[in-house]
Amino acid sequence: MERRTTEPRPGWQQTVEAQGLVYPLTRYPDGSLRPYWDESAYYVFTLPEVEALEEVVEELHTMCLTAAAHIVERDRFADLGITDPRLAALVAESWHRRSELPSLYGRFDLRYDGRGPAKMLEYNADTPTSLVEAAVPQWFWMEDRFPGADQWNSLHELLVEAWGRQAALLPPGPLHFVHTDGDESGEDLMTVAYLRETAEQAGVETEALSVESIGWDRLSGRFVDDRLRFIRGCFKLYPWEWLATDRFGPHVLDTLDNGGGTGTTCWIEPAWKMLLSNKALLAVLWELYPGHPHLLPAYLDGPRELAGPRGAGYVAKPLLGREGEGVTLHGPGSEAVRRDEACCYQGLAPLPDFDGNRVVLGAWVVEDEAAGLGIRESAGPVTDGYARFLPHVIL
Repeated sequence: MERRTTEPRPGWQQTVEAQGLVYPLTRYPDGSLRPYWDESAYYVFTLPEVEALEEVVEELHTMCLTAAAHIVERDRFADLGITDPRLAALVAESWHRRSELPSLYGRFDLRYDGRGPAKMLEYNADTPTSLVEAAVPQWFWMEDRFPGADQWNSLHELLVEAWGRQAALLPPGPLHFVHTDGDESGEDLMTVAYLRETAEQAGVETEALSVESIGWDRLSGRFVDDRLRFIRGCFKLYPWEWLATDRFGPHVLDTLDNGGGTGTTCWIEPAWKMLLSNKALLAVLWELYPGHPHLLPAYLDGPRELAGPRGAGYVAKPLLGREGEGVTLHGPGSEAVRRDEACCYQGLAPLPDFDGNRVVLGAWVVEDEAAGLGIRESAGPVTDGYARFLPHVIL
Protein backbone atom coordinates (compact mmCIF):
# COMPACT_ATOMS: atom_id res chain seq x y z
CA MET A 1 0.00 0.00 0.00
CA GLU A 2 1.53 3.28 -1.14
CA ARG A 3 0.22 6.83 -1.63
CA ARG A 4 1.36 8.64 -4.75
CA THR A 5 0.62 12.16 -5.93
CA THR A 6 -0.35 13.08 -9.47
CA GLU A 7 -1.93 15.85 -11.53
CA PRO A 8 -5.73 15.70 -11.79
CA ARG A 9 -7.13 15.17 -15.27
CA PRO A 10 -8.19 18.32 -17.14
CA GLY A 11 -11.92 18.83 -16.60
CA TRP A 12 -12.03 16.15 -13.89
CA GLN A 13 -15.07 17.69 -12.21
CA GLN A 14 -17.24 17.58 -15.31
CA THR A 15 -15.99 14.07 -16.04
CA VAL A 16 -16.99 12.56 -12.71
CA GLU A 17 -20.28 14.45 -12.63
CA ALA A 18 -21.17 12.90 -16.00
CA GLN A 19 -20.38 9.50 -14.48
CA GLY A 20 -22.92 9.98 -11.68
CA LEU A 21 -20.80 11.66 -9.01
CA VAL A 22 -22.85 14.86 -8.84
CA TYR A 23 -21.31 15.74 -5.45
CA PRO A 24 -17.60 16.11 -6.35
CA LEU A 25 -17.12 19.06 -3.98
CA THR A 26 -17.71 19.51 -0.25
CA ARG A 27 -18.74 22.81 1.31
CA TYR A 28 -16.72 23.59 4.42
CA PRO A 29 -17.85 25.66 7.42
CA ASP A 30 -16.05 28.74 6.07
CA GLY A 31 -18.17 28.53 2.89
CA SER A 32 -15.37 27.28 0.66
CA LEU A 33 -15.79 24.37 -1.74
CA ARG A 34 -13.06 21.73 -1.81
CA PRO A 35 -12.79 18.45 -3.68
CA TYR A 36 -14.56 15.44 -2.23
CA TRP A 37 -13.43 13.41 -5.23
CA ASP A 38 -9.67 13.95 -4.96
CA GLU A 39 -7.54 12.62 -7.79
CA SER A 40 -4.49 14.68 -6.89
CA ALA A 41 -3.26 11.47 -5.26
CA TYR A 42 -4.03 7.77 -5.45
CA TYR A 43 -3.18 4.55 -3.65
CA VAL A 44 -1.27 1.62 -5.09
CA PHE A 45 -1.69 -1.99 -3.99
CA THR A 46 -0.13 -5.24 -5.07
CA LEU A 47 -2.31 -8.12 -6.22
CA PRO A 48 -1.31 -10.45 -3.33
CA GLU A 49 -2.13 -7.64 -0.90
CA VAL A 50 -5.62 -7.21 -2.34
CA GLU A 51 -6.22 -10.96 -2.42
CA ALA A 52 -5.29 -11.15 1.27
CA LEU A 53 -7.65 -8.25 2.08
CA GLU A 54 -10.47 -9.99 0.21
CA GLU A 55 -10.00 -13.04 2.43
CA VAL A 56 -10.04 -10.83 5.54
CA VAL A 57 -13.28 -9.14 4.48
CA GLU A 58 -15.08 -12.40 3.79
CA GLU A 59 -13.84 -13.84 7.08
CA LEU A 60 -15.09 -10.77 8.96
CA HIS A 61 -18.44 -10.98 7.19
CA THR A 62 -18.84 -14.61 8.25
CA MET A 63 -17.90 -13.69 11.82
CA CYS A 64 -20.49 -10.91 11.82
CA LEU A 65 -23.21 -13.35 10.75
CA THR A 66 -22.17 -15.63 13.62
CA ALA A 67 -22.40 -12.66 15.99
CA ALA A 68 -25.86 -11.80 14.65
CA ALA A 69 -27.00 -15.37 15.32
CA HIS A 70 -25.61 -15.11 18.85
CA ILE A 71 -27.53 -11.88 19.51
CA VAL A 72 -30.79 -13.47 18.38
CA GLU A 73 -30.26 -16.80 20.15
CA ARG A 74 -29.27 -15.12 23.45
CA ASP A 75 -31.93 -12.41 23.16
CA ARG A 76 -29.38 -9.62 23.49
CA PHE A 77 -31.41 -6.99 21.66
CA ALA A 78 -31.26 -4.62 24.64
CA ASP A 79 -27.47 -4.42 24.15
CA LEU A 80 -28.23 -2.89 20.73
CA GLY A 81 -30.72 -0.43 22.20
CA ILE A 82 -33.64 -2.41 20.75
CA THR A 83 -35.97 -2.34 23.76
CA ASP A 84 -39.32 -2.59 21.96
CA PRO A 85 -40.29 -6.30 22.32
CA ARG A 86 -42.27 -6.22 19.10
CA LEU A 87 -39.40 -4.80 17.06
CA ALA A 88 -37.00 -7.31 18.61
CA ALA A 89 -39.35 -10.16 17.68
CA LEU A 90 -39.61 -8.92 14.09
CA VAL A 91 -35.84 -8.60 13.78
CA ALA A 92 -35.46 -12.14 15.13
CA GLU A 93 -38.06 -13.42 12.67
CA SER A 94 -36.28 -11.60 9.85
CA TRP A 95 -33.03 -13.29 10.84
CA HIS A 96 -34.58 -16.75 10.95
CA ARG A 97 -36.19 -16.21 7.53
CA ARG A 98 -33.21 -14.47 5.95
CA SER A 99 -32.95 -17.04 3.14
CA GLU A 100 -36.41 -15.88 1.99
CA LEU A 101 -35.58 -12.16 2.08
CA PRO A 102 -33.58 -10.17 -0.48
CA SER A 103 -30.40 -8.65 0.97
CA LEU A 104 -27.80 -6.89 -1.11
CA TYR A 105 -24.69 -5.23 0.25
CA GLY A 106 -22.60 -3.70 3.04
CA ARG A 107 -19.34 -1.86 3.68
CA PHE A 108 -16.61 -2.60 6.21
CA ASP A 109 -14.46 0.27 7.43
CA LEU A 110 -10.94 -1.02 8.01
CA ARG A 111 -7.77 0.35 9.52
CA TYR A 112 -4.90 -0.80 7.29
CA ASP A 113 -1.46 0.62 6.54
CA GLY A 114 0.04 -2.03 4.26
CA ARG A 115 2.18 -3.50 7.05
CA GLY A 116 0.21 -4.91 9.97
CA PRO A 117 -3.09 -6.82 9.82
CA ALA A 118 -6.25 -4.99 8.78
CA LYS A 119 -8.47 -4.11 11.77
CA MET A 120 -12.24 -3.83 11.62
CA LEU A 121 -13.50 -0.43 12.72
CA GLU A 122 -17.19 -1.01 11.96
CA TYR A 123 -19.67 -2.53 9.50
CA ASN A 124 -22.47 -0.60 7.81
CA ALA A 125 -24.72 -3.23 6.27
CA ASP A 126 -27.95 -1.23 6.25
CA THR A 127 -27.41 2.12 4.49
CA PRO A 128 -23.79 2.34 3.28
CA THR A 129 -22.88 5.17 0.92
CA SER A 130 -19.78 6.14 -1.12
CA LEU A 131 -20.87 3.35 -3.48
CA VAL A 132 -21.17 5.36 -6.70
CA GLU A 133 -17.64 6.72 -6.55
CA ALA A 134 -16.21 3.31 -5.64
CA ALA A 135 -18.01 1.49 -8.46
CA VAL A 136 -17.95 3.88 -11.41
CA PRO A 137 -15.76 7.04 -11.48
CA GLN A 138 -12.71 5.36 -9.95
CA TRP A 139 -12.91 2.57 -12.54
CA PHE A 140 -12.96 5.08 -15.42
CA TRP A 141 -10.18 7.06 -13.72
CA MET A 142 -8.03 3.91 -13.79
CA GLU A 143 -8.82 3.30 -17.46
CA ASP A 144 -7.80 6.88 -18.26
CA ARG A 145 -4.65 6.93 -16.16
CA PHE A 146 -3.52 3.29 -16.06
CA PRO A 147 -4.95 1.49 -19.09
CA GLY A 148 -4.38 -2.23 -18.76
CA ALA A 149 -3.99 -2.06 -14.96
CA ASP A 150 -6.42 -3.54 -12.45
CA GLN A 151 -8.48 -2.41 -9.48
CA TRP A 152 -10.25 -4.06 -6.58
CA ASN A 153 -13.62 -3.32 -8.09
CA SER A 154 -16.17 -5.94 -9.12
CA LEU A 155 -19.02 -3.94 -7.67
CA HIS A 156 -21.10 -3.38 -10.77
CA GLU A 157 -20.99 -6.94 -12.05
CA LEU A 158 -21.65 -8.44 -8.62
CA LEU A 159 -24.57 -6.10 -7.92
CA VAL A 160 -26.25 -6.97 -11.21
CA GLU A 161 -25.67 -10.68 -10.58
CA ALA A 162 -27.05 -10.37 -7.03
CA TRP A 163 -30.26 -8.73 -8.24
CA GLY A 164 -30.61 -11.47 -10.82
CA ARG A 165 -30.33 -14.18 -8.18
CA GLN A 166 -32.65 -12.44 -5.76
CA ALA A 167 -35.35 -11.45 -8.23
CA ALA A 168 -37.30 -14.58 -7.29
CA LEU A 169 -37.49 -13.32 -3.69
CA LEU A 170 -39.05 -9.99 -4.69
CA PRO A 171 -42.81 -9.49 -4.46
CA PRO A 172 -44.77 -8.87 -7.68
CA GLY A 173 -44.89 -5.41 -9.20
CA PRO A 174 -42.22 -2.75 -9.41
CA LEU A 175 -39.49 -2.55 -6.79
CA HIS A 176 -39.54 0.99 -5.43
CA PHE A 177 -36.17 2.67 -4.76
CA VAL A 178 -36.41 5.46 -2.19
CA HIS A 179 -34.13 8.09 -0.74
CA THR A 180 -34.75 11.03 1.55
CA ASP A 181 -35.23 14.56 0.24
CA GLY A 182 -33.41 15.73 3.36
CA ASP A 183 -30.04 15.00 1.72
CA GLU A 184 -28.93 18.20 -0.03
CA SER A 185 -25.69 16.87 -1.53
CA GLY A 186 -27.32 14.46 -3.95
CA GLU A 187 -25.37 11.50 -2.58
CA ASP A 188 -28.42 9.56 -1.39
CA LEU A 189 -30.27 10.28 -4.63
CA MET A 190 -27.41 9.05 -6.82
CA THR A 191 -26.66 6.01 -4.64
CA VAL A 192 -30.26 4.89 -4.99
CA ALA A 193 -30.32 5.77 -8.70
CA TYR A 194 -27.20 3.69 -9.28
CA LEU A 195 -28.57 0.68 -7.39
CA ARG A 196 -31.81 1.03 -9.32
CA GLU A 197 -29.82 0.92 -12.56
CA THR A 198 -28.06 -2.30 -11.50
CA ALA A 199 -31.46 -3.84 -10.67
CA GLU A 200 -32.87 -2.85 -14.06
CA GLN A 201 -29.86 -4.39 -15.79
CA ALA A 202 -30.81 -7.63 -14.03
CA GLY A 203 -34.35 -7.39 -15.41
CA VAL A 204 -36.08 -6.05 -12.29
CA GLU A 205 -38.95 -3.62 -12.84
CA THR A 206 -38.34 -0.47 -10.76
CA GLU A 207 -39.80 2.87 -9.74
CA ALA A 208 -38.13 5.87 -8.05
CA LEU A 209 -39.64 7.64 -5.06
CA SER A 210 -38.62 9.75 -2.09
CA VAL A 211 -39.26 8.57 1.45
CA GLU A 212 -41.29 11.72 2.04
CA SER A 213 -43.61 10.79 -0.88
CA ILE A 214 -44.58 7.41 0.56
CA GLY A 215 -48.25 7.49 1.51
CA TRP A 216 -50.46 5.41 3.77
CA ASP A 217 -53.85 4.19 2.51
CA ARG A 218 -56.07 3.85 5.57
CA LEU A 219 -58.74 1.84 3.74
CA SER A 220 -56.43 -0.93 2.58
CA GLY A 221 -53.91 -0.58 5.40
CA ARG A 222 -51.00 -0.46 2.96
CA PHE A 223 -48.21 1.85 1.85
CA VAL A 224 -48.70 3.52 -1.54
CA ASP A 225 -46.54 5.57 -3.88
CA ASP A 226 -47.29 8.99 -5.36
CA ARG A 227 -49.61 7.35 -7.92
CA LEU A 228 -51.48 5.44 -5.22
CA ARG A 229 -50.03 2.09 -6.24
CA PHE A 230 -49.28 -0.41 -3.50
CA ILE A 231 -45.62 -0.56 -2.44
CA ARG A 232 -44.96 -4.28 -2.23
CA GLY A 233 -41.17 -4.13 -2.43
CA CYS A 234 -38.97 -1.20 -1.45
CA PHE A 235 -35.24 -0.60 -1.41
CA LYS A 236 -34.67 2.23 1.05
CA LEU A 237 -31.55 4.25 1.76
CA TYR A 238 -33.09 5.13 5.10
CA PRO A 239 -31.85 3.60 8.36
CA TRP A 240 -34.02 1.02 10.05
CA GLU A 241 -33.81 2.85 13.37
CA TRP A 242 -35.57 5.79 11.67
CA LEU A 243 -37.97 3.68 9.65
CA ALA A 244 -39.18 1.77 12.70
CA THR A 245 -39.60 4.78 14.97
CA ASP A 246 -40.80 7.72 12.88
CA ARG A 247 -44.46 8.72 12.56
CA PHE A 248 -45.30 5.81 10.26
CA GLY A 249 -43.19 3.35 12.26
CA PRO A 250 -46.16 1.40 13.65
CA HIS A 251 -47.45 0.87 10.09
CA VAL A 252 -44.02 -0.40 9.02
CA LEU A 253 -44.10 -3.03 11.74
CA ASP A 254 -47.76 -3.89 11.10
CA THR A 255 -47.20 -4.56 7.39
CA LEU A 256 -43.64 -5.93 7.42
CA ASP A 257 -43.12 -8.75 4.92
CA ASN A 258 -40.62 -10.94 6.76
CA GLY A 259 -40.96 -13.92 4.44
CA GLY A 260 -43.34 -16.83 4.73
CA GLY A 261 -46.21 -14.97 3.09
CA THR A 262 -46.77 -12.54 5.96
CA GLY A 263 -47.05 -8.78 5.64
CA THR A 264 -47.51 -6.58 2.60
CA THR A 265 -44.25 -4.62 2.20
CA CYS A 266 -40.82 -6.16 1.78
CA TRP A 267 -38.03 -3.73 2.72
CA ILE A 268 -34.45 -3.97 1.47
CA GLU A 269 -32.21 -4.12 3.37
CA PRO A 270 -34.23 -6.46 5.63
CA ALA A 271 -34.76 -5.84 9.33
CA TRP A 272 -32.05 -8.29 10.41
CA LYS A 273 -29.43 -5.92 9.00
CA MET A 274 -30.02 -3.86 12.15
CA LEU A 275 -27.88 -6.47 13.89
CA LEU A 276 -24.85 -5.66 11.71
CA SER A 277 -25.06 -1.87 11.52
CA ASN A 278 -25.03 -1.32 15.26
CA LYS A 279 -21.70 -0.63 17.00
CA ALA A 280 -22.68 -3.09 19.75
CA LEU A 281 -21.76 -5.74 17.18
CA LEU A 282 -18.10 -4.84 17.78
CA ALA A 283 -18.33 -5.82 21.44
CA VAL A 284 -20.16 -9.05 20.66
CA LEU A 285 -17.48 -9.95 18.11
CA TRP A 286 -14.75 -9.40 20.70
CA GLU A 287 -16.60 -11.65 23.14
CA LEU A 288 -16.87 -14.41 20.55
CA TYR A 289 -13.40 -13.97 19.04
CA PRO A 290 -11.16 -12.49 21.77
CA GLY A 291 -7.71 -11.59 20.51
CA HIS A 292 -8.62 -12.08 16.85
CA PRO A 293 -5.96 -10.40 14.66
CA HIS A 294 -8.53 -8.42 12.65
CA LEU A 295 -10.56 -7.15 15.60
CA LEU A 296 -10.00 -4.44 18.19
CA PRO A 297 -10.99 -4.89 21.85
CA ALA A 298 -14.52 -3.55 22.34
CA TYR A 299 -16.90 -3.35 25.29
CA LEU A 300 -20.33 -1.97 26.11
CA ASP A 301 -19.93 -1.34 29.84
CA GLY A 302 -16.92 0.98 29.63
CA PRO A 303 -13.34 1.00 28.35
CA ARG A 304 -12.09 -1.51 30.95
CA GLU A 305 -8.34 -2.21 30.51
CA LEU A 306 -8.13 0.26 27.61
CA ALA A 307 -8.20 3.15 30.13
CA GLY A 308 -6.00 3.99 33.06
CA PRO A 309 -2.25 4.55 33.38
CA ARG A 310 -1.42 1.36 31.49
CA GLY A 311 -4.28 1.54 29.02
CA ALA A 312 -3.58 1.83 25.30
CA GLY A 313 -6.46 4.26 24.78
CA TYR A 314 -9.96 3.90 23.45
CA VAL A 315 -12.63 5.36 21.20
CA ALA A 316 -16.21 5.89 22.39
CA LYS A 317 -18.74 5.39 19.59
CA PRO A 318 -22.52 5.91 19.79
CA LEU A 319 -24.24 2.68 18.83
CA LEU A 320 -25.91 4.27 15.81
CA GLY A 321 -23.60 7.16 14.91
CA ARG A 322 -22.70 7.98 11.30
CA GLU A 323 -19.83 9.86 9.63
CA GLY A 324 -17.95 10.17 12.90
CA GLU A 325 -20.80 11.93 14.69
CA GLY A 326 -20.40 11.71 18.45
CA VAL A 327 -17.11 9.78 18.30
CA THR A 328 -14.58 10.76 20.97
CA LEU A 329 -10.94 9.68 21.15
CA HIS A 330 -9.10 9.03 24.41
CA GLY A 331 -5.35 8.52 24.14
CA PRO A 332 -3.09 6.12 26.03
CA GLY A 333 -3.32 6.53 29.79
CA SER A 334 -6.68 8.31 29.63
CA GLU A 335 -9.13 8.14 32.48
CA ALA A 336 -12.10 5.83 32.04
CA VAL A 337 -15.08 7.98 31.06
CA ARG A 338 -18.43 6.29 30.69
CA ARG A 339 -20.88 8.35 28.65
CA ASP A 340 -24.56 8.74 29.45
CA GLU A 341 -25.67 7.53 26.02
CA ALA A 342 -25.22 3.92 24.99
CA CYS A 343 -21.78 3.53 23.41
CA CYS A 344 -19.28 0.99 22.27
CA TYR A 345 -15.81 1.48 23.75
CA GLN A 346 -13.30 0.23 21.19
CA GLY A 347 -9.53 0.02 21.39
CA LEU A 348 -7.74 3.06 19.99
CA ALA A 349 -6.15 2.36 16.60
CA PRO A 350 -5.05 5.68 15.09
CA LEU A 351 -5.66 5.81 11.36
CA PRO A 352 -2.53 5.46 9.20
CA ASP A 353 -0.98 8.82 8.40
CA PHE A 354 0.27 9.27 4.82
CA ASP A 355 1.86 12.72 4.60
CA GLY A 356 -0.70 14.20 6.99
CA ASN A 357 -3.62 12.34 5.43
CA ARG A 358 -5.41 9.84 7.64
CA VAL A 359 -6.85 7.01 5.61
CA VAL A 360 -9.59 4.43 6.10
CA LEU A 361 -10.42 1.60 3.70
CA GLY A 362 -14.06 0.98 2.80
CA ALA A 363 -14.27 -2.66 1.73
CA TRP A 364 -17.51 -3.63 0.02
CA VAL A 365 -19.44 -6.87 0.32
CA VAL A 366 -22.17 -7.92 -2.13
CA GLU A 367 -24.25 -10.74 -0.68
CA ASP A 368 -21.41 -12.75 0.95
CA GLU A 369 -18.57 -11.85 -1.43
CA ALA A 370 -15.83 -9.20 -1.17
CA ALA A 371 -16.61 -6.83 -4.04
CA GLY A 372 -14.44 -3.73 -4.07
CA LEU A 373 -12.62 -0.92 -2.31
CA GLY A 374 -13.20 2.76 -1.69
CA ILE A 375 -10.63 4.91 0.13
CA ARG A 376 -11.38 8.02 2.19
CA GLU A 377 -8.89 10.44 3.68
CA SER A 378 -9.36 13.02 6.40
CA ALA A 379 -7.21 15.74 7.91
CA GLY A 380 -8.30 14.86 11.44
CA PRO A 381 -8.23 11.62 13.39
CA VAL A 382 -11.92 10.84 12.76
CA THR A 383 -13.33 10.13 9.30
CA ASP A 384 -16.25 12.57 9.05
CA GLY A 385 -18.37 14.40 6.50
CA TYR A 386 -15.33 16.35 5.29
CA ALA A 387 -13.38 13.26 4.24
CA ARG A 388 -12.13 12.98 0.65
CA PHE A 389 -12.45 10.01 -1.69
CA LEU A 390 -9.26 8.89 -3.48
CA PRO A 391 -9.00 6.28 -6.24
CA HIS A 392 -6.70 3.26 -6.16
CA VAL A 393 -5.01 0.92 -8.58
CA ILE A 394 -3.36 -2.51 -8.48
CA LEU A 395 0.10 -2.40 -10.04
